[in-house]
Amino acid sequence: MAFSPDLNETLSRARADLRMGVPVVLEGAQGAALIASAETLSPARLRGMMALGAVDLVLTGRRAETLKARAYDGDVARVVLPDDAAMSWVQALADPADDLSVPMKGPLQTRRGGDAALHRLAVALCKTARLLPAALVVPVEGGIAAAQGLVSLQAEAVAPALEALPALVHVVSAKVPLRAAENARLHIFRPEDGSDEHYAIEIGHPDRAAPVLARLHSACFTGDLLGSLKCDCGPQLNAALMRMGQEGSGVLLYLNQEGRGIGLANKMRAYSLQDQGFDTVEANHRLGFEDDERDFRLGAQMLDTMGFSSVRLLTNNPAKVAMLKHCGITVTERVPLKVGETAFNARYLATKAEKSGHLF
Repeated sequence: MAFSPDLNETLSRARADLRMGVPVVLEGAQGAALIASAETLSPARLRGMMALGAVDLVLTGRRAETLKARAYDGDVARVVLPDDAAMSWVQALADPADDLSVPMKGPLQTRRGGDAALHRLAVALCKTARLLPAALVVPVEGGIAAAQGLVSLQAEAVAPALEALPALVHVVSAKVPLRAAENARLHIFRPEDGSDEHYAIEIGHPDRAAPVLARLHSACFTGDLLGSLKCDCGPQLNAALMRMGQEGSGVLLYLNQEGRGIGLANKMRAYSLQDQGFDTVEANHRLGFEDDERDFRLGAQMLDTMGFSSVRLLTNNPAKVAMLKHCGITVTERVPLKVGETAFNARYLATKAEKSGHLF
């Protein structure tokens, strides 16, 4: 009987270790590397990595652009750590919190030439662990994982796994009467890769043969739960459910992709940068993320599992319409959802229209 973890299970272990500040090993065709999160690594472990050889701090091209560092590899930059580098220096490069108060971080030397595949994967792993997209990487001998009890991953298998859409398993559903609709049912979907669960709120008994009124709604702790005035998420959630309740049927897909897919901690970092004068997109870029890191394919998979092939989509975001169509879901109508504008989110909404193409 085999009890050893498969790739998805090993990836989950690796993400958990990175969040705890424990390095993991990536093995590729060009050799092996010890990788760690620049956000969570301890000073003692940094010294241990530096004792093994030349350490690179790998940043995304977005973050490198902010720091005026050359990203010779395009989407990532390999910043060479000085011999006297401390964790405070590493974290100041990874986290833009003090960029305005301490603008001069360099001069920074970035590595060019050689294979950056493991470095690129290291950053991708940090992203999927909901950490800052910055990793420390040092070449090592292949046996270090077994000797130190570390998780080891084969790069050839990891790269496609990080790009793949995780299969969602429908776990359970039950009636949950809501203010907006008493005839509601909550469905729980669990990804096979061990990542966050996602939910579907089904209102009434929608006809599977007709276009269903639907919304893809990304989790927003601050807006949905706390009633934050910095975004329009809470009002959109409530308005969508109310519309479905009034029509007697609908399905709202609640995707656990907080902060456009960067996680709540990084979303708060982006909010802090917005307090310094940056807009939503600029804040994400300074952190090293893209404008939007969400994966709307999850919503299409949930709709398909529930038997829906056609929707009337409640959204202002054309990217949601495009992705559902790409995944084989027919969008017969885009239903605008303009609610929740306040003095606190006017700039946020304007940025969504100007830079993300939202329609209002």
